Amino acid sequence: VMIEIYHRASQGQLALTDSILVKNKFESIVDYSTYEMNIAEDSEPSLYTQIGKQMTLFDLMNQMIISSSNLATNILIDEVGAKNVNASMQRLGAYNTEVLRGVEDQKAYDLGLNNMTTAKDLMTIFKSIALPLGETTQDQIAMIDVLKAQEFNDIIPRFLPGDVQVAHKTGSITGLHHDAGIIYLPNGETYVLVLLSKNLKNFDQGTLTLAKISQLFYEHVTALEVPSNKR
Repeated sequence: VMIEIYHRASQGQLALTDSILVKNKFESIVDYSTYEMNIAEDSEPSLYTQIGKQMTLFDLMNQMIISSSNLATNILIDEVGAKNVNASMQRLGAYNTEVLRGVEDQKAYDLGLNNMTTAKDLMTIFKSIALPLGETTQDQIAMIDVLKAQEFNDIIPRFLPGDVQVAHKTGSITGLHHDAGIIYLPNGETYVLVLLSKNLKNFDQGTLTLAKISQLFYEHVTALEVPSNKR
């Protein structure tokens, strides 16, 4: 969704400073009946105090990425359109990623109509953002800054040294916990890591295992570095 917002901004179709209405009524893709988001199921409850008011696209995008706000996600999907988001994914080569609906569309969920992605597609998406320094556009730099501000850091960054920066996006529902992002090493090198899970019987233990996998990847990548006195 963030990539589509920046794409449309680059085409002059919108501005990040545009204000839109904060609402909590959305249409099911099944029969267009309306439903509301449950504040108790959202990781960012403060946005619900702004319902009926105006907020900028940029602020809502920050809520969606940094705080994993379900409400902001649905508002922005409505604003830019799921089909347009899918078109952006196709342009990037993420051919198995599809946004069908917003969050908490229970009727769609009951019929198996769910958003989909793959580890390969997420790798493709993050690689498209993480171009080498000097080739990165201002939009990519802006997206990286938002991703670096992620508040949920219990997987990829959890056991990494403090001087390692991570630009990433997490996601979780019952039995699932994901994290994908760009890892910036102190020597200027980067790598992209995607960690997906499903059917977690113990959510906390699954999260810990994913964090340890991230640590193993970091140790492997940094072990490949050649000391400066041996170059």
